[in-house]
Amino acid sequence: MSESSKDRPILRLAVSAMNAADDSHLQAALLQIAGQNTSVSVNAQPQEGHYSLEAMTESALDSVCDRLRDEYRLAINVGPPTAILLETVRKEAEAEGKYIRQTGGSGNYGHCKLRIEPAEPGKGYQFINDTRAGSVPSEYIEFIDQGIRAAMKQGVLAGYPMVGVRVTLYEGSYHETDSNPVAFTLAGSIAFKEAAKKANPVLLEPMMAIEIEVPEKLAAATRHEVYAHRGRIESSVTANGFGEIKAVVPLSELLVSASGIAMCPTAFAGYEAIRDSGSSDENGSGVTANKPDGPRPGRRSEMARPDSEDE
Repeated sequence: MSESSKDRPILRLAVSAMNAADDSHLQAALLQIAGQNTSVSVNAQPQEGHYSLEAMTESALDSVCDRLRDEYRLAINVGPPTAILLETVRKEAEAEGKYIRQTGGSGNYGHCKLRIEPAEPGKGYQFINDTRAGSVPSEYIEFIDQGIRAAMKQGVLAGYPMVGVRVTLYEGSYHETDSNPVAFTLAGSIAFKEAAKKANPVLLEPMMAIEIEVPEKLAAATRHEVYAHRGRIESSVTANGFGEIKAVVPLSELLVSASGIAMCPTAFAGYEAIRDSGSSDENGSGVTANKPDGPRPGRRSEMARPDSEDE
């Protein structure tokens, strides 16, 4: 399965102030930079104690860190860049969501039934109201949709956003006095999470197309390197003593690789389900991956290191 996107960032980098007193200055600097540079987004991670930078390329992340160090004169801690994963579903499933609470006086009543399935390639998230007239009042439909969207941001496997899902609201019920927007928002979220867990959820990872040119005698070893990094060969030809190999390799593999293939020209090639021989589901797609911003050794872990001399 492939889930491509030209707008969604594929790389994440954790940045924090080396001195706690500089945190407010770091926050202000990042907000200013993000306002000037639409290719990088900034998210605060208060529970983790850092700011998360997201972009399509390492050069964009490098540029922000360089500005923090050189232009804003900030000493910063920078983690290794990590690939941003996503989640999706592989099959159709249904589930019911109920949020019913009675605490005296007006209560809360929200109830819906959802069917979820993989969306057509390139369609992204789709929400369809297929309820019979009157089962769910029209003013509550949008709140069910909001609950679904909120649940999709959290995913059901490892906390990554869920994409490429078609959701059909096909049934529900309401209470004349106890139904309200909050109850239906929560009912939609509950139903979606339950359905997604039954719909063979998988993790998706960004893939990179790479082109490699090596002496012909090294072509076989280079192909082996591609396979060792969970990649696949798209084409391999030899001419005039050189081998030209085109391959697709997971971004996460290139970020931590010491191999020469990690230095080759790359282009984003879309998202695909993670395949890991150590942990696989019934379709052979692994579901083991780092949590968002989890520590991971990387070949770029020293980038944007502040100057050692005191300013």
